[in-house]
Order: sequence, then structure tokens, then C-alpha cells
Amino acid sequence: MPVSQGTLHPQTQALLALLEERGIPPTHTLSVADARRFYLERRHLSQPAPPMLDEVRDLVAEGPHGPIPLRLYRHGEATSPRPVLVYFHGGGWVIGDLDTHDTLCRQLALASGCAVVAVDYRMGPEHVFPAAVHDCVAATRWVARHAAELRLDPARLAVGGDSAGGQLAATVTLAARDGLAGFTVGEVAIAWQLLIYPATDMTRAADSHRRNGQGYLLTSDTITWFLGHYIPDARDHRDWRASPLLAESVAGLPPALVLVAGFDPLRDEGVAYAQRLSRAGVPTSLISFERQVHGFVPMGRVIDEASEAVALCADALRRALRP
Repeated sequence: MPVSQGTLHPQTQALLALLEERGIPPTHTLSVADARRFYLERRHLSQPAPPMLDEVRDLVAEGPHGPIPLRLYRHGEATSPRPVLVYFHGGGWVIGDLDTHDTLCRQLALASGCAVVAVDYRMGPEHVFPAAVHDCVAATRWVARHAAELRLDPARLAVGGDSAGGQLAATVTLAARDGLAGFTVGEVAIAWQLLIYPATDMTRAADSHRRNGQGYLLTSDTITWFLGHYIPDARDHRDWRASPLLAESVAGLPPALVLVAGFDPLRDEGVAYAQRLSRAGVPTSLISFERQVHGFVPMGRVIDEASEAVALCADALRRALRP
């Protein structure tokens, strides 16, 4: 799909210039431990202050290989079962956790009126593909099974995530439809999916990987570093659990919102996934922030369009799961 490359948003240009000025090392040059620590610590530079909610509490789901930490977000009185978004954080299946995405999950819960349950799935290199998929499936099943005691509505359950988390959300919907990866057919009826600049094709065939592979925060070298730690066997790159764009069929999946960024290496594969969903008859909205880079959505402290993106996602979530 031809794209006219415009210019970065001035605030995003300023952020990239600041990172270069301060000599912030690229993720692929770090050890896994340092990459995780820097990702957690740097969130304070770009993320807004976390909004206060009436309920934020940690939970634990039973996973296939041990407990899976969760965090429940809800605002307002829990007088009736709430619709719920099960959220998978980004970070290349290697970095990120409940705290790196705490503010974003709070924002989505506050603005949508829905509950949000964030999932702290296992990551590489300690737990390689498909460990994260199995944990996200198990967490989604657990939320649906425990919906009554949590005052949640299992008939209005969505999944979502950003970047690697978007890939996991797309994969979970495929698994739920087909009764795979731990689901049984019809066990969980996922009502909607929120895919924020999702990774959908590990073969990296899309032109945006070459067009945007250097200079825009997420680089080709960093993607290679992530894949090397989580999906070290290249033969797995074409597995639908890694590359939902390559799944045999996407028909019958729940409606979706796919959000992409113009200067993102993952841009074109996100667009391709949205187009494939639409061609298969899945109601799909595609939103592109053409002047933005990968990872911008949580950065509302320094990028105004990030706040607009969060508000857009929350409004779409609210409308999708309304009674």
C-alpha cells in the first residue's frame, strides 16, 4: 500500500531529539535486565500522572505453568457487572509489566467506564514462544470464569494490547474462535478487540520495516533483538500464534479497532491485518496517526496526540461494550 511519508509531529520530533541528546542507549544494545529497568524507569519522563480510580487491586490467575499476576482497574461503584477489557502490555515479549502500563490501563478504565484487567504474562528469554500466548489465553479464561465474583460481565469481554500485546490480543481471539491453545470452542465469547500498533507478521515482509526501520524509536535492530529473545527459532515466525496475519482464516472474529502510527516499522502489517479482517466480513475500524512513532500512545505527558489516541480507544471500547 503506497504511503506518502510526511513529517513527524513537532512534539515527537522534540522527544526523539531529546533522547538523542541525552544519549539514551537503544534497547538492542542493552542486557535484558537493563532494558527492563530502563523501560520501567523512563516511563516517568513521558507518561502523565496516573489518574486515581475507586478500585485498583492485584489478582492472581492460575496459569498452565504457575500463577499469572493480574491487575484489576475499575472506577465507580460496582453495583452491576461491568464490561471488561483484558489487556496485554507491549514490550516485544521481553520487557514491560503491570507497572509500565499502569497509567494507560487506568486511563482506559476511567474514560470508558469499563473494567480493565491487565495481564503480566511470561516473557523471553526465560520463557520463549509460545509461553506468552498460553498465559494470555489462561488469563482470559480465568477472567471469564471468575466474572461473577469480580462483578464483571463475561458476555461483554474484550481483549486488547499494544505492540506485542496487540499481537497477543489478535492471537487470543483466533484461539478462542477455534478452541485452540487452551480454549475449548465457545468457552469464551470475545466481544471486541483493541489492537494498538500490533505486530502481526514476524516475517517482517511489509515495506514499512524498511521505510521506518531506523530513526523512529523502534528500530529494525531492536525488533531483531526482541524476536531473538522470544521467538529464537525462525521457523516459528510463520506460526499463526506468532503471526496472526498469516492465519489460515480471520473470518468470524470479533469486531476490531486497529490503531497504527505512520512512522512505525509495524505500520503496514497493522494496516494489512485491518484490511484482511474487513475483507473477511469482520467489522473493523482503522485509525492511523500518520505523524507518530511506535509506542506513542502512553506518552501523554509530552505528546498531545497520545491523549487523543487514548480517548479514541476508550470511547470505542465504551461503545463496543455498551449494554
